Amino acid sequence: MPDSQPQPHHSSSSWSGASSSGGPDGAGLLLCGARLTDGRTVDVRLCGGRIEAVGTAGSLAVGGPRARGARVDLAGYLLLPAPAEPHAHADTALSADVEGPLSYDPHDVQRRATEAALLQLGHGATALRAHVRVGDVQGLGALAAVLQARRSLHGLTELTAVAMPRVLTGAAGAEGLAMLRDALKMGASVVGGCPDLDPDPTGYAEAVLEVASEYGCPVDLHTDAADPARLARLAAMAGGLRPGVTLGPCAGLDRLPAEVVSRTADQLAAAGVAVVCLPQGGCGGVDRRAGPETAPVRLLRAAGVRVAAGSGALRDVSNPVGRGDPLEAAYLLASRYGLRPEDAYDSVSGSARAVLGLPEVRVEAGFPAELLAVRGDRLAGALSLAYSRIVVHGGRVVARTSAVREYCNSASSELGLPRQGRGEVS
Repeated sequence: MPDSQPQPHHSSSSWSGASSSGGPDGAGLLLCGARLTDGRTVDVRLCGGRIEAVGTAGSLAVGGPRARGARVDLAGYLLLPAPAEPHAHADTALSADVEGPLSYDPHDVQRRATEAALLQLGHGATALRAHVRVGDVQGLGALAAVLQARRSLHGLTELTAVAMPRVLTGAAGAEGLAMLRDALKMGASVVGGCPDLDPDPTGYAEAVLEVASEYGCPVDLHTDAADPARLARLAAMAGGLRPGVTLGPCAGLDRLPAEVVSRTADQLAAAGVAVVCLPQGGCGGVDRRAGPETAPVRLLRAAGVRVAAGSGALRDVSNPVGRGDPLEAAYLLASRYGLRPEDAYDSVSGSARAVLGLPEVRVEAGFPAELLAVRGDRLAGALSLAYSRIVVHGGRVVARTSAVREYCNSASSELGLPRQGRGEVS
């Protein structure tokens, strides 16, 4: 069985945080003997929060010619661009077992948001977009608590907040619009919400796009996308808006006729609207009437829509067993929805980072040092059984998970099969 307790790691320096694991303001970090998806085994030197050099195994010095640095032995690990989490709910995360009404006390929200972000960081996500409800009972308190969590997590993971007002039209909409503007002034950096829950969904979308244009913010809206006419109007309104519009989880598209979905996908692609699907389950932001389907990712991708995958609910009432694991999302896209492992992983890494407006990451010199090392030698195997993970953010190791799988002695041990989590054989 996987052992979730910390295990000794294979590094020449002890695990004690930033100073021993390299960093943008200190010495460099050398990742030794990592395997890449193209089959090469390389050393990767990090410095100043970026990848400084990639060379054949054994060819690079720690810290290069200018500085000393730490070493991390990645023999037996596959090195990948780090995932990002484009759709989380930090204010309600880890609340499935709460008895009675959910507490929106700022301390409780900050604790949940911080713990959830650290859990997802341990899975590999070095950037996180958290959708936070504003207005109603919680007012701006939940957002303030999530923003405080963001500050406390600085240097570990990059957390951004999406402000989600409930109603933006009619008599009640004036208060929602004022609350939305206040949220952006406080530090929310994305305009969000759920048009499906407003009496006037089109009016809601218009209001969101207007505020986003006013503040120069991206838009990230919850919608089931079951109404193709409404989605077509939204795509027409969103076309050309920069820095961009994202919709999710769009599971309702999977219930529409294929020709309707194809036409809608073309409209979204032409407007440059991205879609974030939730293969691990939905979230409380939309009506989940028809079960656990996800958006038709292959059709959307074929039409040219950028498709990313998020985690959605992390053990709240919408999904009490949600893991918040981007590799599980990629695994489901590959095993259940037919994506190639490379495309499935891109949905939680490259495409997810693009949705969040983050720079591209490649394991090449000059790119940001946002990396995930997983035990294994091929991507398909990593998506299947990625227990041991080492996470690099800003050029330093920020999280480790080490797992060891052992069996009783038997004749099978003579075959020299490796144990999960260690390079030696049992």
